[in-house]
Amino acid sequence: MTPEFFFGHQPDRLGIKLAPGGWVPVDELLAACARNQFPISREELNKVVANNDKKRFSFDATGTFIRANQGHSIEVDLQLEPVVPPDVLYHGTAQGCVEAILQMGLSKMSRHHVHLSRDLAIAKAVGARHGKPVVFAVDAAAMHQAGYIFYCSENGVWLVDHVPPEYLQKL
Repeated sequence: MTPEFFFGHQPDRLGIKLAPGGWVPVDELLAACARNQFPISREELNKVVANNDKKRFSFDATGTFIRANQGHSIEVDLQLEPVVPPDVLYHGTAQGCVEAILQMGLSKMSRHHVHLSRDLAIAKAVGARHGKPVVFAVDAAAMHQAGYIFYCSENGVWLVDHVPPEYLQKL
C-alpha cells in the first residue's frame, strides 16, 4: 500500500482523521503507520513528497503537517479558492472511455472533482495509465464564462465538478 491510499482514500484504516484542508500532523501519520504494520520513516516520507511524479503530497510551511493535494475519494475540504482557468485545459483518458465521454462529458465519478491539466503531455501520460491514451481539449474559458467554478490544487492540477460534452474536443 502507498501513502496515497491512506491519505486520499482510507485514512480511517490507520485511525487518522483529516483536519480542515486535508492536513494531518506528520508525527501522527508516522505513528499510525507504525502501529498498523506500515512503518515509514520521516526520511522516507520526505522522499515520497519530493519524488512523487504528480506532486500529489505537500507539507505545510512548517513541515509539521502533510496532505494529499487532490485525488481524494473521501469527503475532504481542501479549502481551495475558485480561480479563473486558462483558456484551454486537457484531460487524458483511455480509448475505451471515449464514447461515454462524448455522450455524457467528464464526470468526477468517485472523486471530488474532474482532474484537468494545463499540459498536453501530462494529460497524455495520465490517459496512458489505462491503455491507449486519448486527450480531450476542454474549453475552460467558455465554461468559466458560463459559470462553472474551477480550482487549482497546490500541485497544478485543475479541478472542476463536471465538463459537459459541448466543451470537449477530442484531439
